[in-house]
Amino acid sequence: MTPTIPQFDYQRVAVGDVVLNVAVGGAGSPVVLLHGFPQTHLMWRHVAADLADDHTVIVPDLRGYGASGKPAEQDRTTYAKRTMAEDVVELARALGHETFALAGHDRGALVAIRAGLDHPDRVTHLAVLDVLPTLDMWDVLHGADAAVAFHLYLMAQPPGLPERMIEASADEFFGFFLDAWGAGQDAIPAEVRAEYLRASREAVPSIVADYRASAGIDVEHDRVDRAAGRRLAMPVTVLQQDWGTALGYDAAGLWSAWAADLEHRTLDAGHFMAEQSPHEVVAHLRALLAR
Repeated sequence: MTPTIPQFDYQRVAVGDVVLNVAVGGAGSPVVLLHGFPQTHLMWRHVAADLADDHTVIVPDLRGYGASGKPAEQDRTTYAKRTMAEDVVELARALGHETFALAGHDRGALVAIRAGLDHPDRVTHLAVLDVLPTLDMWDVLHGADAAVAFHLYLMAQPPGLPERMIEASADEFFGFFLDAWGAGQDAIPAEVRAEYLRASREAVPSIVADYRASAGIDVEHDRVDRAAGRRLAMPVTVLQQDWGTALGYDAAGLWSAWAADLEHRTLDAGHFMAEQSPHEVVAHLRALLAR
């Protein structure tokens, strides 16, 4: 049986050219939670259950992931973060919410950042877990230190080779990140890990297309915003590991260029912080929502 978030209702909602799988629970002002790689909406199971005490919590699988639709990569825009951000805005509207708070982890955080930049009238608060904006992410990767992000370079390649390589050993490929990025048996139970691997194994082309977009069209969109001086207009909280020390960059300084109302916090947690330290993540999200 596929794991679910207890006491959440599951729906399939059509938005644009895709149908999204979404779990909805609670009542109150809406909060949308976007998952990362190589995960599904289930990564938010602890955080969502807590926030549902006093919020309507909306937890979708991103396009190309989990049980959501996986359209073929027709062109560079199919998995652009701009397109995926529009999915989120239209999903919230379909569920009756014109404005909402938004939190994203990893890939979902990149979608959330783009939603905040493109739809400042819709996103009231923004939380970003353990990423840098796309343009900064590429800028800080240099030399041998960039080996930690080898998958970014692999999946940036033209269609064909990366998909075949990953499909040939999908469980080993995706499982490597679940292990290497600090997730243990206590944080990700066996049944949830198995679901992450199954869902990723069935979504290799769309996952690669998502990453390929981040090496191309997403960078172009960020460059246009940087040149225009566009910034996130809403209160922003960023939660990160201390990658800056390892890779030699000032994460808080980079973020300050994108957000005026910024709280930047370094957590003593692994990459999968919403599963490893859910109470700490919830505390920061509630503080953000109170701003």
